[in-house]
Amino acid sequence: MNTLSYRTLTANKETIEKQWFVVDAEGEILGRLASKVAYVLRGKHKPSYTPHVDCGDNVIIINAEKVKLTGNKENAKVYIRHSGYPGGQKRIPYLAMKAKDPRRIIEKAVKGMLPKNSLGDKIFGNLYVYVGNEHKHEAQKPTVLNLNTIK
Repeated sequence: MNTLSYRTLTANKETIEKQWFVVDAEGEILGRLASKVAYVLRGKHKPSYTPHVDCGDNVIIINAEKVKLTGNKENAKVYIRHSGYPGGQKRIPYLAMKAKDPRRIIEKAVKGMLPKNSLGDKIFGNLYVYVGNEHKHEAQKPTVLNLNTIK
């Protein structure tokens, strides 16, 4: 048996083919939406998935303000950040974050599900979140992504 004929093919910048998808967040539950979008951004839905390469697709999320939470999370969820100084902790309730910038809710949820390294930062750059139905990526001819077809 010639073992040199069996090679594991890994994806790289030249061999990957990125697609553009549009996801409508209207009526979707935040965590489920974020996990499926992170799955597509990472490229795990492709047979050529390679863990150390950005082989995922570009995802456009529209209607970010219409995402839902289950249970009492709408009143109880709090986003926490820290300046690094003593007493520098800031607590922002979900409803205040939604009123100020609803895009950040989805961005924070998806970013938390990506790798915490430079690859995760590159993958996060493939996510575009918009409030309302309009987006500026019509030239890329994005296709509609049905989240129910993803694992």
